[in-house]
Amino acid sequence: MFHSDNAVLHRPSFRGLPRSLSSWETWAFGLTSHLAWTSVVPAVHAALGTQAIFVWIPAVILGMLLNYQIKHLGKSLFDVAGGTPNYTTKLWQRYPIIARYAAIGYLLGWLSFLSVNAVVLTDLIKVNFEALGISFPEAILRITFILLPFVVAFSGTRALSILHLFFAIPACVLLLTFCLQGLGFLAFSSNSPGFFPNEWSSLSFVDWAKWFYFASYTAYSCETASSFVADSREPDKTLRFLDIAAWLMLPVLMGGSWVIMRLATAPDLEDNAFLNFVAASTPFWGNFAPAIVTFLLAGSCLLGSATTVSNCPRIIYQLAVDEHLAPVFSVVSPRGVFGSSLTLSLILGLIYFIWGNVAHIIAATNAAWFISIMLLHLGLWQQRAKFDVVLPKLTLGIFLLEILILLAGSYAWGWQDSLIGLLVPFGVLAIDALVRRIRLPIFRSSWWLKLYQSRRTKQFQDSVMLQVSILIFLLCSAVLVGCLFGWYINKAAITNFENLVVVLLMTVAFVGVTIACWTSLPQVVAITEAREAAEHLFHVAQDGIVVTDEQGIVCQANPAIEFFFGVNPFALLGHHLNKWLPELAHCPQQWTRRSEHTILYKAKIKNLEVSISDRPHQDFREYVVILHDITRRKQAEEILRQSEAKLREEAKQLATQLVQSEKMSSLGQLVAGVAHEINNPVNFIYGNLTPASEYIQDLLKLLLLYQQHYPNPVVEIQEEAEAIDIDFLLQDLPQLLTSMKVGAQRIKEIVLSLRNFSRLDEAEMKEVNIHDGIDSTLMILEHRLKEKTKYPAIAIIKEYGNIPLVECYAGQLNQVFMNILANAIDTLEEAFITGQNLQNLQIRIKTELRDNKQVIICIADNGTGMSETVQKQLFDPFFTTKPIGKGTGLGLSISYKIITEKHQGRLHCISCLNQGTEFLIEIPLRQYATTVDVRKAINL
Repeated sequence: MFHSDNAVLHRPSFRGLPRSLSSWETWAFGLTSHLAWTSVVPAVHAALGTQAIFVWIPAVILGMLLNYQIKHLGKSLFDVAGGTPNYTTKLWQRYPIIARYAAIGYLLGWLSFLSVNAVVLTDLIKVNFEALGISFPEAILRITFILLPFVVAFSGTRALSILHLFFAIPACVLLLTFCLQGLGFLAFSSNSPGFFPNEWSSLSFVDWAKWFYFASYTAYSCETASSFVADSREPDKTLRFLDIAAWLMLPVLMGGSWVIMRLATAPDLEDNAFLNFVAASTPFWGNFAPAIVTFLLAGSCLLGSATTVSNCPRIIYQLAVDEHLAPVFSVVSPRGVFGSSLTLSLILGLIYFIWGNVAHIIAATNAAWFISIMLLHLGLWQQRAKFDVVLPKLTLGIFLLEILILLAGSYAWGWQDSLIGLLVPFGVLAIDALVRRIRLPIFRSSWWLKLYQSRRTKQFQDSVMLQVSILIFLLCSAVLVGCLFGWYINKAAITNFENLVVVLLMTVAFVGVTIACWTSLPQVVAITEAREAAEHLFHVAQDGIVVTDEQGIVCQANPAIEFFFGVNPFALLGHHLNKWLPELAHCPQQWTRRSEHTILYKAKIKNLEVSISDRPHQDFREYVVILHDITRRKQAEEILRQSEAKLREEAKQLATQLVQSEKMSSLGQLVAGVAHEINNPVNFIYGNLTPASEYIQDLLKLLLLYQQHYPNPVVEIQEEAEAIDIDFLLQDLPQLLTSMKVGAQRIKEIVLSLRNFSRLDEAEMKEVNIHDGIDSTLMILEHRLKEKTKYPAIAIIKEYGNIPLVECYAGQLNQVFMNILANAIDTLEEAFITGQNLQNLQIRIKTELRDNKQVIICIADNGTGMSETVQKQLFDPFFTTKPIGKGTGLGLSISYKIITEKHQGRLHCISCLNQGTEFLIEIPLRQYATTVDVRKAINL
C-alpha cells in the first residue's frame, strides 16, 4: 500500500496564484483580528480589572512592530502566499524542520478560530430562539457554521472575499465608532464615571504574562493582509495596509479596552462578551446597543471563519510550493480554488470540533501559535543582514521576553494543554507523510487537475432556466420562513426582536451566498470570464475589428484600427464604414463576406483583406468587420514573381559551380592516382641505379685489367673495340649513370609535389605545414615560371615566416594557392605581351603569424593590376576578364568560399591599375578556437 513517488515529489502544479483579489478585499481580511478583539477583551478585563490596560499597551506596541517587520519582509517576497508563517520559513530555510513547525503552529492557531466562532454563533442563535420556544441541535449548528465558509470557498468564485468585504467594512466602522465615541463619552460627558479609575489594582508578572500570552492571539495577528499579497492585483497596496492595520490597533485594542475597563464594571458581567459590550455602549448608544453589539459579535465570528478558510489554504499551498508539504497541496484551479489545501484545513477544523472543549482548544493552539511568533522574531534577528529587519536588537530582546511569557503562560493555563499544543504540529507532519506515501488518487496532483478540468467542461447549458428556478425557490422559501417566524414571534411576544433579526440577517446572507455559489454564481462567473476574454481579444488583436449596426454605422472599434486608418478608434464611432472603405456598399446587406480593398495610408498604398460576419440578436442585427493587412503578402508575391528569373539564373550558376567543383575533385583524384602509379616504377629505377653503377664500375675495372695484361688482343677484339669506340664508352658511361640518377630524383620530386598538392589522404581538417603546400603548388607550376621563347622567367620571392602547423583542409587550401598563383602568372604574361612590363616579372609570397591566432598569406605580383570596378566583382561566380575558353570565372569564387566558409577566414584583394595586385589570405591557426569565439559572439 505504500510507495515512494520521488519523480514527482516536489514538483508544484502551478507557478503562481491568479491575481484576482482587489486591494479592498485584501484590506478587509486585514481587519479580521481587530474585530476578533471583541471576543478576547472581556476575558482579560474580567480577570485583571483596571490592570488589563497594562497587558494591552505592550501587546499593541509589539503588534505594531510585528506589522512593520512583516511589511518589510513582504517587499522582497511579493510572490509568497500565506504571509507571516511562510515568511518565517524563508528565514529558517536552512533548518526545514524548524521552518515547518513554525508555519504549522501558526496555521493551527488560525484553524482553532473555526470551532471557537462556531460555538459563539451557536450560543447567540440558541439564546434568541429559546425565547421563541424553538430548539436546535447544537452539534448540527456548530458543524454548519464550520462548513459554510468551506462550501463557499470550494465553489471557485470570489464570493467569500466579497462577502467578507461587505460585512467587514460596516463592522469595522461600528467598532471604531464604539471605541472613539466611548473615549469621547468618558472624556466629555457629564454622566461619565471619569476618564481614569480612582484606584489601580495590583498585577504580578505571572498574571501579566498569562494574559499577555492570551491577548497576543489578537495583537500579533493584525498582519493577516500579508497572506493575500501573492494573489492581490495590487500587492504593494496590500502591504501598505499593514501600516494602517498597525495604527488601527491604537484606537481599537487600546482605546476599546479602556472603554470596557471604565464602562463595563458591573460584577455580574464576568467574561460574557455580549453583556460587557452592551454595558459599555448603552450609555452613548442607548436602546440600539444590543442590536449593534449582536451585529459586531456575530460579524466578528462569521468574518473570522471566512478569513480562516481564506488564509489557511494559502499557508498550506505555499508550504507545498516550498517543498515543506506534499506536492498535492500546491494544486490550484485556474479560478484560484485551493482544493487539496481546503480539504486538509477542513479535516483539521473538524478535529478541533470533535475535541469540543473551547478552553482546552485555545490553551493548546495558543502554545504552538506563540512559539511560531517566537521563531519569527528569532529568525528575523538571525537573518538581520539578509532581510530588511527593523530594530534587530530589539527583536532579539522581544524573543527573550517571549520565552519568559511562554513559560509563565504555559504554567498558568496548564502544562498539559500546552504540551498537547506543542505536539500537534508533529501530528500534521505525520498526516503529510501519509499523504506522500499512500497510493490513493486523491493524494496525487493529477487527480485534482482532472477534477478542475472536468468542472470547467461541465457547464450548465440553459443558465436562464437555472437562475429562474433558483429565484423561485429562494422567494418561496423566504416567504415561508418569514411567515413561520412571524407566527412564532407573535406567539412568544419576545422583547429582543432586534437581536434575533441581526443574527438571522447575517446567517441568511451567508447561507444565501453559499447556495448561490453552487447554483447561479458559477454561471455568472463563466459569463464574466467569457466577456473578459472577448474584451481582451478585442483590445489586443492586431487585426482591426469594427462593429456596425444595420445601417453600417460604426458602433465599436478596437485600438488596432488606428494602424489601418490613422485615426483614433473613437473618431470612427457614429460614421458609416464606407467613409474609410469606399469600395464597400452603403447597405450592409450587400457586403460580401470576404473581399480585398486598397486604401491610401500616409502616402503609401495598403492592401486590406476584409472579412464580414453578421450577428443577429433578438431586437437588432450587427455586423463584425475584421480588417487584415495583406500589404506585405502582396509585396512578397510581387517580389516572388520578379525574382523567379533571377532564381533560375542563380540555380544555373550553382549547377555549373558544382560541376566545376566536381571536376576539381576528380582532377585531384586523377593527379593522386597518376602520382601513385609513377611513383612505383620510379622508385624501382632509382633504387637500382646505385647497384647498377657499382656493377658497371666493377666491369670497367675488369676491362682495364684485361687491357693492362693483354695489350695485344686478337684482331677480332681490336676491330670490335674500334667499332664501339671503347675509350669514349669508358669515359661516358659513368656520366650517363649520373644523369639517369638526377633524372629519377627529379621525377620523385615532381611526384611528391603532385601528392602534396592533391592531399587526397587529407580530406578532413588536419594540422599541416602550409609552406609545403605553397612549394608543391609552385613545383607544379614551375614549367610556367621558366623562361620560354615568348616570355622571360618569372622570379619567385619567398618571405616565409616562422609559422607552426596550421589546422586546415590542406587539399582545398592548395587549390586556393593554385588559383591565385595561376592568375598571377596569367597577369604577368599578359603584361609582358602588351609591353606594359618587359622585365623583372616577379611574384612575392609572404607568410606571417599575427597575434598567435591568425595566419596571414600574401601573394603579390607586379603585373597590370585591376580597376576598382573589377575588384568589386572579382569573387562573383562566372566573372572573368580572360578571353573566352581560357577561364571559367569560378576559380576565385570557389577560393573565396573555401577561405570564408570552410576556414572561417577572409580573402582580400588590393590592386591599382599598372601597380600590380596583392591577395591577402587570413585564416585562424586553430579552427576550434574560431568556432568558440563565434559562439560567444552569438551568445552576447
